[in-house]
Amino acid sequence: MSPPLRQLALQFAAVIAVLSLAWPYYGVRGEPLPWGSAALAIGGAALLFASLTRQPWWWRTIHAAFAPLAWAVAQLQIDPGWFLLAAILLLLVYRGALSGQVPLYLSNRETAAALAELLPAAAGIRVVDLGAGLGSVLRPLAAARPDAHFVGVENAPLTWLAARLLCLGARNCEMRWGSLWQAPLADCDVVYAFLSPVPMAALWEKAKAEMKPGSLFVSNSFPVPEVEPSAIVEVGDGRATRLYCYRR
Repeated sequence: MSPPLRQLALQFAAVIAVLSLAWPYYGVRGEPLPWGSAALAIGGAALLFASLTRQPWWWRTIHAAFAPLAWAVAQLQIDPGWFLLAAILLLLVYRGALSGQVPLYLSNRETAAALAELLPAAAGIRVVDLGAGLGSVLRPLAAARPDAHFVGVENAPLTWLAARLLCLGARNCEMRWGSLWQAPLADCDVVYAFLSPVPMAALWEKAKAEMKPGSLFVSNSFPVPEVEPSAIVEVGDGRATRLYCYRR
């Protein structure tokens, strides 16, 4: 089961579990179902199911808060069209969170400066940012290394469009709209990613299969599980960012 379907199944199971008990109880008593209390109970059941199935902490938080927040928002009687518009905008910006549990993380300039120190000195190198977001790493790198070529891959349409517009002034920087899993890595000297813990094992397998010997794979904040990095760079910013470096 894909991650989004798994989370929907857990939430649906919580709804069924609570309502299958609450409806008969209040039906026998001839009382209306107290939806506010039911929503809190559904949130508690969803949190329990998410904990039992060992979901990450952020999914547990979402499961616990979803039903109570949905009930609270329903009391505001907002026109449904606004929710549809919000859902479309969220999909256009945060598509990676839905399709691959990869939130939109923006790398800061301190990280870009640290990454610049890791780039090979040779002219003509090729650097790829998988899940480039708004190009917050690519743009300063492109300015610092006009002799290199930088490519960003982003699958959220609105985020990609914004990044492409921001990169228009950099001739050695391009943004591509598409899946990072389809991005070719064979000609890359450096591959950078700031994703989440979820895809790191599979991404490392892709990097090993495609990247050329001697190239460098750098992951911001999330190490490859059960693989010893060749180096760990402490960025020294407010986030206490670490760059995990793996030599192919």
